[in-house]
Amino acid sequence: MTTVEPIRNKKDIQKVEKILAKQGQRELLLFVIGTNCGLRISDILNLNVGDVRNKTHIQITEKKTGKFKKFPINSKLKPLLEEFIKGRKNDEPLFLSRWGHRLDRVTAYFIIKNACEQAKLQEKIGTHSMRKSFGYHHYQQFKDVVLLQKIFNHSSPQITLRYIGIEQDEIDYSYNNFIL
Repeated sequence: MTTVEPIRNKKDIQKVEKILAKQGQRELLLFVIGTNCGLRISDILNLNVGDVRNKTHIQITEKKTGKFKKFPINSKLKPLLEEFIKGRKNDEPLFLSRWGHRLDRVTAYFIIKNACEQAKLQEKIGTHSMRKSFGYHHYQQFKDVVLLQKIFNHSSPQITLRYIGIEQDEIDYSYNNFIL
């Protein structure tokens, strides 16, 4: 199995958002939730309209771990969500396929992968890149690996740093700056 990477450059994230915005609200919102909440794709696709309507926080039980998670809906997501759910029923899946079923992870993968290819990103990209991008940029902004470890429910700070690609960045930096 090949590990996917975070999108390390914020301008690249913005490029992908522009591409997805042209494709549709669903595509853009899928990516923005992924990069702003740090959820696994299984948890994003499990959301219903009622999970976000008139809410300040999203509350879920993580599919993989069975652990409860609660986090605020930030100011970037709030207007996107409000527009996206207008006229929809609370018990409806938040992300629907073109055929009216809950969007599946394979389709989500192709949405994200194709947009990243159009943006000419060099990283190995998958749906998990959204979660890793959240972690990478959260760490860059706050430099608090323990908080990020708690957000991700990881067992150690070292696992979190490796997961978001910081360890590799440090290795690359040392090689690039070491000349004998």
